[in-house]
Amino acid sequence: MSKIAFVFPGQGSQKVGMASEFIGTGAAFSSFADEADSRLGIGLGGLMQEGPQEELTLTYHAQPALLTAGAAIDAALKEAGIRPDYAAGHSLGEYTALVSAGVLTFGDAAETVHRRGLYMNEAVPAGEGSMAAILGLGAEELKRVTDVVTGEGHPVQPANLNCPGQIVISGSKRGVELACEAAKAAGAKRAIPLDVSGPFHSSLMKPAAQKLQAQLDSVGFSEAEFPVIANVTAEPVRDPEQTKQLLVEQLYSPVRWEESVRNMLDLGVTLFIECGPGGVLSGLIRKIDRSATVLRVEDTETLNKAVETAKGWS
Repeated sequence: MSKIAFVFPGQGSQKVGMASEFIGTGAAFSSFADEADSRLGIGLGGLMQEGPQEELTLTYHAQPALLTAGAAIDAALKEAGIRPDYAAGHSLGEYTALVSAGVLTFGDAAETVHRRGLYMNEAVPAGEGSMAAILGLGAEELKRVTDVVTGEGHPVQPANLNCPGQIVISGSKRGVELACEAAKAAGAKRAIPLDVSGPFHSSLMKPAAQKLQAQLDSVGFSEAEFPVIANVTAEPVRDPEQTKQLLVEQLYSPVRWEESVRNMLDLGVTLFIECGPGGVLSGLIRKIDRSATVLRVEDTETLNKAVETAKGWS
């Protein structure tokens, strides 16, 4: 039998007005924004609806904002009778997947990802870390490149294994610069510096991971109602303690997105529903396997289309 997966985007997909039809004043799922405001005390709902964009894009705002949008869309799909067989999220999106699967309460997740953003922001001073997208070079070849640069004293490593021909590297500013040059010399088509505030999913995030461990120990984890595909292993997980440990490791480990999608396909998933703004994951999934059906939900129009499609899915 064909299966459905909900997938949740990570940082970078945020935009002013996202999910407004679900969480705006008087909307059916405004309780998510209200609870986030109550737990965080930063006026997140207003920031999501009114901006400014540069304030919303700050790591410690973008993470709970995307969680709030994704959780509201997830709730809308479930209220319409659509439930996933699996869930997955890209980096921050893994927390939204865990809320969907009942592993974390929304309130605990909102507070945790807000703190996660703060810890990530504090781990490496601005300007000392960097990330870049490498196009057209295989994972093994790129790993050899980054290992050489790291061995020369400039830490850098693959951070997001997104889809065939697209891998993001992360590390010190100089390490990323040297790895970009070496990758192009090794045959990469392009090396594109990313406009990010830190070297996410690199070894430089280990100080943030230590602080995150204490935060995760302070909240309750439940067994997943359905499997969540972990970024670190690309494998389905339901055990609470294993989930917690993988979230700590996730901060300094690569996001194995291509492998996660391929494993879901092998598990029988044929319909992916991206819950959140932007459509980044939808594009990646299509590049990984064009036979997969991919829908995204970010407003009531796309919700209705996804519900209609999913109800007839088999």
